[in-house]
Amino acid sequence: MAKRIPTGIKGFDDLVQGGFPEGSVALIIGTPGTGKTLFTLEYVHNGATRFKEKSLYVTLEQSLDDIREQAKQIGLDLKAAEKSGMLTLMHIPIHSFNTESINEIKKEVQKKGIKRLVVDSLSTLSVNAPVYTPIKDIALRDIMNYKAFFSPPILGDFVVKRFIYGFLYDLKQLGCTTLVTSEAPEKGEYLSRDTVSEFIADGILLLNFEAMGGEFSRSLLVRKMRGTKADEDIHPFEITEKGVVVHNLKN
Repeated sequence: MAKRIPTGIKGFDDLVQGGFPEGSVALIIGTPGTGKTLFTLEYVHNGATRFKEKSLYVTLEQSLDDIREQAKQIGLDLKAAEKSGMLTLMHIPIHSFNTESINEIKKEVQKKGIKRLVVDSLSTLSVNAPVYTPIKDIALRDIMNYKAFFSPPILGDFVVKRFIYGFLYDLKQLGCTTLVTSEAPEKGEYLSRDTVSEFIADGILLLNFEAMGGEFSRSLLVRKMRGTKADEDIHPFEITEKGVVVHNLKN
């Protein structure tokens, strides 16, 4: 069995045989407000403070100050972890993201010896992919293999899928144990809005929110985890002032 990278998130690691497989890339998928960002923030914070693994959090949407404030909701002091040198926060504004941005992340990983990486979020990338993908990067053979007339919407969809595939492939080559957040579609047969990342990723966590009353409104399901005997049940997922908690109702 591959070496495990524990998250330190209460109740979660037991669901995946002790943690994420080392070097894997997992998607954290959910609709807004389900706790995707908080889950990934605790993952890197615990890595930096409890497991002494250098961690990098890349945000494409929120400012670094907003990320720090959000972390305080669950009792995380990111500034202290940053000051120690074990945690790095990086903001790449989506309007300045381009084909060289993955190299910026790679340089930071190599320079600081990063072991844990988070990218928030893949959905932002997929929306903007046609903007920062040069037409020269689309090989003629790729277009011909698509076997369709390329109206603008079809071309855009093709570019998005090709970019997402390449981006996740590049993340895998970094050697980090990586979490990538992604927005869930409102409905349909696919787990992710881009419809392709779920097949490339090594693992998938589905976070859900349902205002149904009762003690818990959020839930977590390990939908996929390669090389792992994962718990297949749906578990209540709670956001507290002392971190996120995954509950096991069987206990």
